Parts: sequence; structure tokens; C-alpha cells
Amino acid sequence: MSGMYDLHTHSILSDGEMLPTELVRRMAVLGYTTVAITDHVDASNITSVVATLLEVKESAQLFGVRLLCGVEITHVPPTQISGLAKRAKNAGADIVIVHGETPVEPVAAGTNHAACTCRDVDVLAHPGLITLEDARLAAKNGVALELTSRGGHNRTNGHVALVARETSCQLVIDSDAHAPHDLLDERAKFLIGRGAGLTDAECTRVISLNIDQFLGS
Repeated sequence: MSGMYDLHTHSILSDGEMLPTELVRRMAVLGYTTVAITDHVDASNITSVVATLLEVKESAQLFGVRLLCGVEITHVPPTQISGLAKRAKNAGADIVIVHGETPVEPVAAGTNHAACTCRDVDVLAHPGLITLEDARLAAKNGVALELTSRGGHNRTNGHVALVARETSCQLVIDSDAHAPHDLLDERAKFLIGRGAGLTDAECTRVISLNIDQFLGS
């Protein structure tokens, strides 16, 4: 499925401000056809978050939105990432993202590497100063790198775009939305890509990513 997507949003199931259905409704009004709700998880809540989000799929469908029930594995020891990602997928998660080594939070060193080597991870969110080596591993394992609009996390968007271009790694542009004012229209998504140094053509390819093909569904 192609069309407007956001693969990284948060609801009241973690630190977001909106119920999952309100988030979906607001995204539908903006023209989104695919929305992933990816609340923060660790070993304590990963199964319950996925199960709760699965209850919202029908509501999303009635609003014309394909809801991807997901998780953002956040601030866990890197050696636990692979096991938790598999646990999420086994619980029914459509998408797994990992909270990358953003420059504004104390994410454990090695998180990017662990995510990039895990085939159960789909997106490495705001990966900071990711290395070429890890980006090559991400490309090999089908892990996309994220360009984000979120303040602080977006400081290294330009670096992420350069590394992705050099390694032929898939990029995605996401909001990391926590509140209504965080949501992006199509023009805002395009500007994030251009601001990171992508060409118009590259922005168009990233924004029109076929999500079914990307996720292998």
C-alpha cells in the first residue's frame, strides 16, 4: 500500500496525549492511509501494548486508515533488543521500531548496532550519528533509518540522510508524534526530507514508500 504514512507515533499507552482512536482520526483528516502506533515498551509492557492496540484496528479501518500495531523498544540493554523484537512480533505486532542513539537522550551505546542486526526490527528511530558500518547492516537486514521532525532528535537528520544515501539504506520520514500539534501534513514531511539534504526526487520516493513491500506483507 502506498500513500501517506507515519510509522512512529505515540498514544496514551505510553507518553502520548491522545487515545489511539483519536490519533488515528486526526491522521485520517490529514490524509494518511497508514499509521503505526508505536508506544514505548520494555519487557514490562510489550505484550499488553500490542494486545491493546489490536483492539483498535476495526475503528481505524472505519476511518479509512490501515493501523499498524507496533512498539518502540526504548532504553533497554542492547542485548535484549533481539529477544524483545521477536516477542513483539509473536504477540501480533505489525511493526517494531527501536529508539535509536539520539544525541539528546542517554541511550545505551550499542543500541543502533543491535537494532541494525535484527531482522525483527523494521525501523531504527532517530539513530543519531549512526556509523556507516551499522547502516550497511541495516540495509542488509531490511531496517529503515528514520528522519524525524521531533525536536532534539532531528539534529542529526542530515547525517542520517548522508549515511543512508551512501549505504543504499531505506529512509522513512516520521513525526514521532506525541500530541496533536506534532502531526505532519504532506508538505511538512517533504520539508523534513529537503532540510536533511534529500533531493526533490529522493523526498518523493521516501514519502511514497510502498509500506506493504517494505514490511514484506
